[in-house]
Amino acid sequence: MSIRFTAKARRGLVALTVATGLALGAVGCGGGGGDDKKPEGSASTSKTGGSRPSTQEGKSDTPLAELKGPGGLLLDITSAARDTGGFVTVSGNLKNDSAKLITIPAQLSGNETEIIRNGRSFGGATLVDSKGKKRYYVLRDTDGRPLTTTGVSSVKSGETVPVFMQFPAPPADTNQVSFQLPMFAPADITISG
Repeated sequence: MSIRFTAKARRGLVALTVATGLALGAVGCGGGGGDDKKPEGSASTSKTGGSRPSTQEGKSDTPLAELKGPGGLLLDITSAARDTGGFVTVSGNLKNDSAKLITIPAQLSGNETEIIRNGRSFGGATLVDSKGKKRYYVLRDTDGRPLTTTGVSSVKSGETVPVFMQFPAPPADTNQVSFQLPMFAPADITISG
């Protein structure tokens, strides 16, 4: 029951974030007179899109960081938001910048048996708080499944896949952390909220 609640809450949060971003973007780009219907169309499109973030979400904003990985994989971190539930959700887009199909390395799931047992994920990601000298690992549900995007086994050439990872929140006064993912260069990001 709590797994379903968490999944529904996460989908609702993502849908709300996407809808708000699209609505604000449409209002900011509007030229006045007769443009009143465009924001409504954008918002209703995002609501029917389901739980996955739009691939356009990362294109409209400047990424917080771009991490280079193996074989032409790029991870653009588009947001790192502190939620009221005591966790941080890091969202981004995984891109295949090469000319061939790339199989996602198993190392991205991490090396913990419990996470590996649940299939491909981004369970190896961590947030490092240098100031507080702490490392935060991806959260798990009661069955040991990581609270990250799962099931991505390969990415086609030129394809972009939206991804997310949830971590315990660092103290409220900590906004700067280092995001680390196995086989990718680390990057400093700012937590909002």
